[in-house]
Amino acid sequence: MNITDVRVRKVAKEGKMKAVVSITIDDEFVVHDIKVIEGEKGLFIAMPSRKATDGEYRDIAHPINSATRDRIQTIILDKFQEVMDAESEEAAEAE
Repeated sequence: MNITDVRVRKVAKEGKMKAVVSITIDDEFVVHDIKVIEGEKGLFIAMPSRKATDGEYRDIAHPINSATRDRIQTIILDKFQEVMDAESEEAAEAE
């Protein structure tokens, strides 16, 4: 499995959620609404989920093992950092 595209949409409002991300896998399958969240120990991702009738949130799509989750998270957070760095550079050049 190769992640062939990562699209980051930064969230403008204040709060713990910093961005919403879509990934493309092998140029054939897309997963939307992966959230980049700032937690107590730093940034992490939350897979797309839906609120069940019992009030619990359940993932709609998710990796089967932790190694795959770690790989996806690393790729997403690296891309998120690239977007943030580029935004900072643009703001500095505008001053």
